[in-house]
Amino acid sequence: MGHGEKEMQKPVSEMAKYIKNLVPANIAEDYNIKPMFNVVASDENIRKGVIAFRDFLYIFCDCLISDGHLYVKLKKTYSPTDYPFLHNISNLLVDIGYHGKFSENNDSLLLTGVPLCTGPKAKMSGNVFMECLRFLTLCGLEFTGVDLNAKMPDFSENPLVVTYPHDPLLLTGLIALSIADMELRESRRYWNDLFLLGCHYWLLQVEPPDMLGILKNLIHPLSDDVKQFILELHKRYIDMGLTCVTFTRADTLFAYSLTKNSKSSLSTQDIYQKRVWEFAVSMKDGYCMRVRSKKTDKYPDIIAGFHPFLQNKIAQGYGCDRKLRGERCQGGCQGIRLPLNETIVEMKQDIITWLDQEI
Repeated sequence: MGHGEKEMQKPVSEMAKYIKNLVPANIAEDYNIKPMFNVVASDENIRKGVIAFRDFLYIFCDCLISDGHLYVKLKKTYSPTDYPFLHNISNLLVDIGYHGKFSENNDSLLLTGVPLCTGPKAKMSGNVFMECLRFLTLCGLEFTGVDLNAKMPDFSENPLVVTYPHDPLLLTGLIALSIADMELRESRRYWNDLFLLGCHYWLLQVEPPDMLGILKNLIHPLSDDVKQFILELHKRYIDMGLTCVTFTRADTLFAYSLTKNSKSSLSTQDIYQKRVWEFAVSMKDGYCMRVRSKKTDKYPDIIAGFHPFLQNKIAQGYGCDRKLRGERCQGGCQGIRLPLNETIVEMKQDIITWLDQEI
């Protein structure tokens, strides 16, 4: 943030396509829900609610693709993937789910006020709040108790009533996932993240998350050859004792770390800091692999036999772009970046040899 020159943002429709790719394509139907969610609904209804919310996200992204340009004014910024409108929408949905109370028939949520835009800690102006509500009506949500044509909300007489006629169980899924966002996520909660829009349903389940299933969902848009290679790497290094964690910041990350010599329990953040490499998905760089190699000076003869593209990448190293090459910040400190396309499959064996040497 603040490094280099400002860049013009891409159309919000591109951001919508990026978010849509991150929505889990396959969600298990038989996992056990943590007891803390018993007050929300039955396990079965929560699972169905999660599916309904996932399906809502597809509609949400389609509406962004078709109508998002009417709500998002593009600008030059140091952070070209920062879309405040989307952050406002995501946080508003969390507020509705976390603070809303079911009606008697469980087919609507009631709010006497929305903390985001009411009270001493309000973070959203009333006119922005109304704009978000109007967009969400395009996605199928309905709001009563507030005049959608007004410039500012008024909760003095009537509660805000939220319904989703297409599938009322969405409200159950929204409540559960909003609680997970507020209370269960291991990464720090930032105003400008889009965590809820990732539908991290595995936070609700009693069982440890199925990392292979999460990875398959993450990479589902890629070609079959690339997906097969990624899954081969995952199995190989899990079998060799590495620990993997998924982490969401501005990017969505799937990291592999050496933790077997750690003498204390490690948080997700601690494990991530020890990563050797990661698969990353971002609006800026798309799908890529980032390797934080630290031992390349110990096996130059092996590197000499690698694919020329990989040799060149390793020779360039990684670190601060401004200090190493006098260039604007491009996230070079995150590791040596390799795009996840057909080229990486051509270097398959070289990459395996490289990672073997590093661990």
